[in-house]
Amino acid sequence: MSTIQIIGLKGLPIVKEGDNLAKLICEATEKQGTPIRNGDIIVVTHVVVSRAEGKIVNLDEVKPSEFAKKIAEPYGKDPALVEVVLRESKSIVRMGYGKLITETKHGFVCANSGVDISNVPGERVVALLPEDPDASAQKIREEIRRLTGCDVAVIISDTHGRPLREGEINIAIGVAGLKPIRDRRGEKDLFGYVLRVKQTAIADELASAAELVIGQADEGVPAAIIRGYQYPKSENAKATELVRPKEKDLFR
Repeated sequence: MSTIQIIGLKGLPIVKEGDNLAKLICEATEKQGTPIRNGDIIVVTHVVVSRAEGKIVNLDEVKPSEFAKKIAEPYGKDPALVEVVLRESKSIVRMGYGKLITETKHGFVCANSGVDISNVPGERVVALLPEDPDASAQKIREEIRRLTGCDVAVIISDTHGRPLREGEINIAIGVAGLKPIRDRRGEKDLFGYVLRVKQTAIADELASAAELVIGQADEGVPAAIIRGYQYPKSENAKATELVRPKEKDLFR
């Protein structure tokens, strides 16, 4: 019987710009008695990655444009926050019910360009998405390998909503060391039927599984280890492989 463990990492300090996040993760795993092993998957929330990389903005230092003010007024939003959201976007996809859905510079379609106001020190401080989440994941992976000698995969996660489902889930916005999609086309099912369209977004599934132990409020768990899952390895995969091309998107 295969068994998968999901282990939350406690004891990480408040991450600041310039911190060696991989080193902090390794130290936390040792301290709680769950040292990193070969084949582990490390899932890290984008907010702590963004804090370490200095992708933080003080809204008091943002001068909103007239366009941002125009959008903010009917929805009762902070014009400075809207300005930051617009700066981080390539386009506005939808507006309604007080929500602003955008396409980020990375190509992700999400609320508010992924700008996060939670788990960031300061009432007027927000975290942006990392500039290059895949590169961030690879940097953490390489540093963990240098510090421990272990070959791991790294996923940087973010909370996203879904167009046809209530509630939010964690998805992968950055990956390193694993293929984000497991292509099962050509395999046979229990009754011998050859699968023709089966492609599983395993990076998103792993990110959501990790959220079961990662804290969004006061738990102080910004990362998790997933242990025991046999993932397809890759040295050049990107999380944007999970983004459906616009020409195939039936909801835009």
